[in-house]
Amino acid sequence: MRFTTKPSNLSPASSQAVRVNRLGDFIDRTFQYWTIAPLIITLLLLVAYPSIQLIRMSVSEVDIVKGETVWEFVGLKHLETAMQDPVVPVALKNTLVFVIAVVIIETFLALIISLLVSRSKHLVGFYRTVMLIPMLVPPIAIGTMWRLMYDYNYGFINQALALIGISGPTWTADPNLAMPSIILVDLWHWTSFMFLIILAGLESMPQEINEAGRVDGASESQILRYITLPLLRPTLVTAVMLRTIFAFKVFDEIFLLTGGGPGTATEVVSLYIYDVFSKQFRLGYASFLALGLALIISLFVIFYRRIGRRAQG
Repeated sequence: MRFTTKPSNLSPASSQAVRVNRLGDFIDRTFQYWTIAPLIITLLLLVAYPSIQLIRMSVSEVDIVKGETVWEFVGLKHLETAMQDPVVPVALKNTLVFVIAVVIIETFLALIISLLVSRSKHLVGFYRTVMLIPMLVPPIAIGTMWRLMYDYNYGFINQALALIGISGPTWTADPNLAMPSIILVDLWHWTSFMFLIILAGLESMPQEINEAGRVDGASESQILRYITLPLLRPTLVTAVMLRTIFAFKVFDEIFLLTGGGPGTATEVVSLYIYDVFSKQFRLGYASFLALGLALIISLFVIFYRRIGRRAQG
């Protein structure tokens, strides 16, 4: 038996339609990848490349000679320098003190304010607006405003104390008061951030559970302890994690209020990195310190994520 191949009966128009359909099927199958492609490209350009450059600089000596950048690989030399640098342990200690103080106090204050506002039936919108104001003010303006308020001779705080016969101290020039003064400014600035997150978590909670607890005879303190706080735990973990990240990177307020002084009383890691980079022009060493700070923050993030998973489980 003889087999013969039939000629294709598809016209050019039909062939074009088949190709278009195949292209459409390909686009449908890969659409999800095309949609995230711009995001991946942006992350590679804005995150991956700078991170690689930071790691490269942290193990190199970088100098600018006759307008050209000269790289010299030095390995772990910057680690030895950091271990011998007397400012590094002081800056790290001040940073940890600042982070722990502001995160704990701001979380406590924001939780109390959020509970009061969530249970209030009047002027709720007004309370939210007032709490939102500190977040809208630029950090530079906040630092300048509080610097004027802390002024020994003309500051509002010392003038108010003088009215009741108290001689105000030199708030930002006293080594014992400089860090508490900065912490107070940070409380005014960032408590509203914690308040908004915690309030959103409270308002998203189902109120039927609280009502059921009241029907069963539970007191308000028992509802808060056994119902509200356990349900709010994932929100609290997220808020504390974000606030910890921002607190480690504090710069503007300290730079404007004390500049790290008096002495090294308020010297923090981010401010010291700025000094090493812009004043001492030690680009490689500054990059190593920045990478070290990023690693410390990463450890805290991992810790919070584990707590968050336990809270959700």
